[in-house]
Amino acid sequence: MNYEQARFNMIEQQIRPWEVLDNQVLSLLAIVKREDFVPLACRALAFADMEIPLTPDLQHHPDQCMLAPKVEARILQDVAVQKHERVLEIGTGSGYMAALLGHRGQQVTTIEIDADLAEIARGNLSRAGIYNAEVRTGDGSVNLAQAVGGNGPLRGPFDVIVLSGSVPEVPQPLLAMLTVGGRLSAIVGIEPVMRATLVTRVAETAWRTTQAWDTVAPRLVNFPEPSRFTF
Repeated sequence: MNYEQARFNMIEQQIRPWEVLDNQVLSLLAIVKREDFVPLACRALAFADMEIPLTPDLQHHPDQCMLAPKVEARILQDVAVQKHERVLEIGTGSGYMAALLGHRGQQVTTIEIDADLAEIARGNLSRAGIYNAEVRTGDGSVNLAQAVGGNGPLRGPFDVIVLSGSVPEVPQPLLAMLTVGGRLSAIVGIEPVMRATLVTRVAETAWRTTQAWDTVAPRLVNFPEPSRFTF
């Protein structure tokens, strides 16, 4: 397989048509080798317009997957990470998004609930030469200070927070961890209707929310679902 040609085709045929036009993002997608972050059995699918499973046990772990390339690229464009910024990611997966964020920001802390995946992500990031992304094992839906594997306790605030998966609503505790001017990206809603949501903290007690595009993504684990009323 010609990986470079497949990468070029992914960028030109999937990502540009999805209104990802930031040249820094496009250049980064050409540099970070996505195929090195997918399971060996799925390498031929690394550039396909699809979610890629990360665990063989899909019956018990159906949501453990890499997001489609165009979704990851659009999120990366939306949050517009700057070189001086600290980033928090919930849902490490294989570490690919953390690698992209690490190239853009100063420091990335990424939380993965599955200990085996967290270890795989650490190895992937190390082999890719990404040394400013720290993988911690923990539940991103609860007290992040309990996440383990990093250098000291996890402390905010963060300039950028990325949820690499969907949630039923924007988690309010995470908004409180944003700096003024900070941005949180999440895919919010209930299938089949989900919106890519970008929340910017514009003041100590004020946030601005935009929802620029629609998509569907697997759930992040343990974020509370809204009550469903039946009659």
